[in-house]
Amino acid sequence: MSTISRRDLLVRSVATAVTLSLPSRRAAAADWFRYREAIVIDGLGGPGGLNAEPNGRLLDQELKDTHESGITCTHITVGPVGTRTPESAFIDTVSGIAFWEREIDDHPEVLSRVRVVGDIAKAKKNKRTGLVYGVQDGVAFETNLERLDDLHALGLRVVQPTYNRRNLLGDGCLEPANAGLSRAGIEAVERMNALGILVDLSHCGRQTAADAIRTSRKPVAFTHTGCAALADHPRNRTDEELRAVADKGGVCGIYFMPYLSEGRQPTAADIVRHLEHMVQVAGEDHVSIGTDGVISATTVDEKYKEAFAKNTRERREAGIAAPWELEEGYLFAADLNTPRRLAMLAMMLADRRHSAARIAKILGGNLVRVFGETWKS
Repeated sequence: MSTISRRDLLVRSVATAVTLSLPSRRAAAADWFRYREAIVIDGLGGPGGLNAEPNGRLLDQELKDTHESGITCTHITVGPVGTRTPESAFIDTVSGIAFWEREIDDHPEVLSRVRVVGDIAKAKKNKRTGLVYGVQDGVAFETNLERLDDLHALGLRVVQPTYNRRNLLGDGCLEPANAGLSRAGIEAVERMNALGILVDLSHCGRQTAADAIRTSRKPVAFTHTGCAALADHPRNRTDEELRAVADKGGVCGIYFMPYLSEGRQPTAADIVRHLEHMVQVAGEDHVSIGTDGVISATTVDEKYKEAFAKNTRERREAGIAAPWELEEGYLFAADLNTPRRLAMLAMMLADRRHSAARIAKILGGNLVRVFGETWKS
């Protein structure tokens, strides 16, 4: 059975639309003064927000939002999650990469490819948004690790061994057995190291994450997560886990998800609270942003509410829904509902007396370093 991720709803929902309630002057006035010069990376996100069709192409407004967001680079999900055959998952992942390759070819004034870390600096220089391809479930290659080589050749640079449930590589964060990586999972991590693929542990079970951190010879990441010390949830990470990733040289990214706030729609204050705790625990060199959302703003109208509620029920029925997935727990912060959300967040951090150097690291500097240390140049 094929399943759908929470973020897929936002990217392809018929009910998502650009909100005009935040004038561009207001967003610009809230920008951090160094945002224009900073490398800004969304550790999990991407262009989109308006399309009605599952494979609909980017619309003009979405492209405009992407350009105006100031995001230098974003890690986008190109493959499916959930229980399905490896063959169908592999085909869908290749198709997902092909979709974004066409978008880049059709919109070179807005989008660019990221294959090596130097491509991020090029995107910044050329005022483009670079796309990093990733998957959130290893099912596409769980029975044949040679497929990792093929996907890497096509541009895959970030991989999560598991989503919320168990696959042949290991246990996800919702598996009560918490069995950790399998032998195939250990071999997959080793192969990712050799190829130059960042090992992302965001949805992995606690033992799976611990096994991967121990196995990997390179830094690893929680690209999109929260702090379990502030909100006890299986998708959030304990202080011990945050320190372990930091000790490995990796990075931990804060998402804009209701898991920060016990199921209610998060606010900017929730995001800042988790971010500051993560800085305190892991250190400013190991914290980033991974919104787990889309660049374009969202209008919550009746169609959106109906589509979101339906998606939540479908995930629950498929057995991949996490605790606190509520029909009103929308996947964005209402007070950061603008393509310039990361600029506004940077300004909030500056107002709270975080240094310019620290903000630049959180916005993208730390992810650039980790990409450089895990990818092949």
